[in-house]
This record gives sequence, structure tokens and C-alpha cells, in this order.
Amino acid sequence: MKSSNTANNMERLRNIECFVLDMDGTFNLGMQLIPGAMDFYSAAAASGRRVMFLTNNSSRDGGHYVQKLHSMGCPAKLEDVYTSGMATCQYLLREHAGKKVYLLGNEHLKAEFERYGVPLDDVEPDMVVVGFDTTLDYEKMCVVCDLVREGLPYIATHPDYNCPTETGFIPDIGAIMAFIEASTGRKADMIIGKPHTEIVNGLMEMTRPPKDKIAICGDRLYTDIATGVNFGILSICVLTGETSPEDIKKSEIKPDLVFAGLGEIAGYL
Repeated sequence: MKSSNTANNMERLRNIECFVLDMDGTFNLGMQLIPGAMDFYSAAAASGRRVMFLTNNSSRDGGHYVQKLHSMGCPAKLEDVYTSGMATCQYLLREHAGKKVYLLGNEHLKAEFERYGVPLDDVEPDMVVVGFDTTLDYEKMCVVCDLVREGLPYIATHPDYNCPTETGFIPDIGAIMAFIEASTGRKADMIIGKPHTEIVNGLMEMTRPPKDKIAICGDRLYTDIATGVNFGILSICVLTGETSPEDIKKSEIKPDLVFAGLGEIAGYL
């Protein structure tokens, strides 16, 4: 795919100081590194560039992702990881301080909310937050739909429809939100994760370089690449996850650069 990349954008790539990587489908699939991912990470680190991980997947907390990366041989630190769950907590503390939250999420996400000091209440909540709940059951869906139907403010951590794994795709929060909308007639009042504003604002507070020195790399057009397009950040699509070359041709969302995988980028650093 590199033959389709313009000279101007390739020059922008060489001047990047911070790479922001998606995880599932970009750097790893489940507990397996995607071939070439660590070659890229090592090349970026050796050249003095920073590598950060920005994931929409709110089924795990930041500490879990650090441990996961370490287990795969990547020496990332907690300050190098930012999740939609973390961005959601920061948004709630800033805009809805003290409001009690009914959280549709697993124990990892609940632990993240508790660490940030976001009050959780399953009985008399003030608002609803929906995450990627990998422990989802019908009873939970009935409760959350009742609360949304009552008109409580309704926030979602991210929009992804599917999550890539070693064996294919599993339904993500987008499928959960579709269920809620079909039952209640309501869409989320706000979505925090890529490609939306709140997660980008949080990311920019964590990164040192200006936007023209940052690149976002991912496998999804409607989240990773749309984030770059929407906020003027160099967008790099890798073909190791959800997106195919045919998808790019058909999509209105066009990445600045396309590579087969992260390993192919290493040669340009």
C-alpha cells in the first residue's frame, strides 16, 4: 500500500515525534502481538519518538493494559496508556461532579470508576454510562433500558461495533447501544471515545508535541482514522484489523497514509 502514499504525507511521517497507537487490530490481537508491531515500537523508541496507546476498549482498565503489554514484551508505562474508560471518568468528574452513575460495565471498568472517585449506584442513579460489558446478560440489559427509557442522561464510553480478537470479531459497545436504541428509541446523549472530542482533549493533555508532530495509527476508519481527520492529526491506517483496501476505496473517511502493518512503518523512522 505504500505506493499510494503521497510524498508530502511521507515527509510529515518522518517529522512525527509522538505515535498514538490503537491496540486491538493494530498492535495486538488478544494476547498476541501483530507481526512487526514490536519492530515498529523498538524503531520509534530508538529514534527518540514517544509511543502511546489509545484504546476505545473500556472492558479493561489502564493498569490491565500495561500488564498486558508487558506480558507481550512491550515496556509501556501507565502514562503511555489512555482508554475511553479513563476519558469518561475525567469527563464525569469535570461536568457531572457528584452525580451517581449506573454503570453497564464489567469489574475492570467499575474498578476504574472507583479509582477516579466516580460514585456508582445501581438503585437510584442520576445518569447511565454504558461501556463494553463483556459480562453482559439479559437482566442487565433490561435494567439499563428501563433507566434510559425513564430519560436519565445516557453516556457511552465509545462507539465501536466490533472488537477484533485472535479468532475474528466479537460484538462491542456499538451492538449494545443498538439494542438499547431498538428498545428505548434513544441514542446516547454523548459518546466519549474515538473519534469524539473528549478523548482527544484528554489525549492532548498527556502528549507534549503539538498536533502537527503527532500521528494516530489504527485499523478502523470510523474511529481511529476519523479522529485524525476530525482533529488535524496525521492518520495512518494499518490493514491488520477491521479495514481492507476495498473499505478505504468505498469510504468517505480517507487516511493520510496506509500501510500493511506497523512493521512496514519502521523503515521510515
